[in-house]
Amino acid sequence: MLRTARVLLPLALLPLLLTACGTEKVVVADREPLAPPPDRAELHARAEALGLAPGLVYVTESPGFMLARQSVGVYGADGFSAAYWSRRNSAQLLLLVDRGTMTAGSCPEQPVGQGTGEAVSCERDGTTWYRASAGQHEYVVPEDGHLVRISAAETAVDRATLRAAALAAHRPSDVELAFLLPPRHGDRPPSHGKPTERGDLPPAGDGAPRDEVGASG
Repeated sequence: MLRTARVLLPLALLPLLLTACGTEKVVVADREPLAPPPDRAELHARAEALGLAPGLVYVTESPGFMLARQSVGVYGADGFSAAYWSRRNSAQLLLLVDRGTMTAGSCPEQPVGQGTGEAVSCERDGTTWYRASAGQHEYVVPEDGHLVRISAAETAVDRATLRAAALAAHRPSDVELAFLLPPRHGDRPPSHGKPTERGDLPPAGDGAPRDEVGASG
């Protein structure tokens, strides 16, 4: 059975966060950083510092969707969660990875995406499962001892796009993993030759975040 998410950003909050937090938060992962990534041991240490099992960290690709880096977190005990966001229409893909298996018997008993308690329909699609419940649908790709899931609202993302994103999910390269994971506490984040930009800091003055009346509306 899939466990309840321990740290997971609600999908409904993503458009607000992406608007409020400036340009740093959303990353297109098809551009390599200028500096070489840390070695695999350091990257695994960064994953473990977040509570993630390194073997459960996945990324995916879907045309028009970008990784929302602030959504990266722990799912269940040591699984992985991340969301991808479309700037064109604000559609969202949720990637979840957790330990477990799926059979014809257990499929209807496991929630779709972040859903709970609703009836689930299950359909075998090759080596994957297609599942739907309460306006959400997802593809599940069973791996060795864990499940990779991509879910979205049925009205926002069509089945073909969902399936392609699920089949594109893979364990990240060193470059992708370095891009995905924040530095460990106390480590200096990579700047790649330029300072980090923050959308809530003024261009002049003492650097305190702006909090003017009406700034949020």
